[in-house]
Amino acid sequence: KYNVKFQELQRLYNLLPPNIEPTATAHIQEQIEVIEQILENGFAYVENGSVYFDVKAYLQQYPYGELSGRKVEELEHETRALNAQEEKRFFADFALWKKAHPDDMQVWRSPWGNGNPGWHIECTAMSTKYLGKQFDIHGGGMDLKFPHHEDEIAQNCGSFGCNPARYWLHANMLNVNGQKMSKSFGNYFLPKEIVEGSSPLFSKPYAASVVRFFMLQAHYRSTLDITEEALNASEKGFERLMEGLSLLDKISPSNESSFSVEDWKQSAEAALLDDFNAPILIANLFEAVKQIHALNEGKAQLNESDLSLFRDTLAQLTFDVLGVEPIENQGNDRLD
Repeated sequence: KYNVKFQELQRLYNLLPPNIEPTATAHIQEQIEVIEQILENGFAYVENGSVYFDVKAYLQQYPYGELSGRKVEELEHETRALNAQEEKRFFADFALWKKAHPDDMQVWRSPWGNGNPGWHIECTAMSTKYLGKQFDIHGGGMDLKFPHHEDEIAQNCGSFGCNPARYWLHANMLNVNGQKMSKSFGNYFLPKEIVEGSSPLFSKPYAASVVRFFMLQAHYRSTLDITEEALNASEKGFERLMEGLSLLDKISPSNESSFSVEDWKQSAEAALLDDFNAPILIANLFEAVKQIHALNEGKAQLNESDLSLFRDTLAQLTFDVLGVEPIENQGNDRLD
């Protein structure tokens, strides 16, 4: 049910589907195997049918807390009070496998008895199965940096001897009208509602490409404040960009070029190489729109090869890189 709804949202917002969509419950055996490897390497222990990661043993060979900038000795006051806290040898130890409780909705067999995997182990098991022991990029929300991603690193080092990812990308949070999005604040809405126009927070619906374009105007590591005023501004900006692309198709080449398309192209690509700086990329796209109007008014000119490069690059950066689409291409069937 939830997978289907998630896939509907992917189509609605023109998100490329993943090649593989593994589920934790289909990879219980893989999780058990990773836990067994961590135990064999001396970085875990069994206690009363549960398995815990041994942070003290891990610290003898690896740092813990580097990703989040946390120090172990400063974490004790942040540790959650859990039912099985007394089973742990050290407050920072975390569960790899949890012994079954009578009220558990589902349990799985394991070498340590019936139970359930810990919160973090599923990600290590699935990522290493399909991407290898180390891969290029691991993404996630800023709120997952600690403890979830920190513990993923510990599990991967504890089982395979290396950090799972070469680069970690953490997206920041979404605010609504200056407040954190929360049901308790009454400012909570679903991604589908903003396109349908069914959210009471907004007076009209917005095309999915407009919403996507709006979100891309903030760097992924920055907090984004969504307001109707900001969405309206993005809607106008998006229309301006689409009009510019349409106008560019009608421009005829000249014998000479009055500006360097290659310099503009390199500037746009440099923004992407600078930690995926989409706001700077979009600024380059609007610079291109200015040049398009200058071309249309006869105040600038491009020869045939430069005009072709300009068209191809602008279309690629807009439709392939930013992933937005002309609004007329977004049919209502995506809302089914």
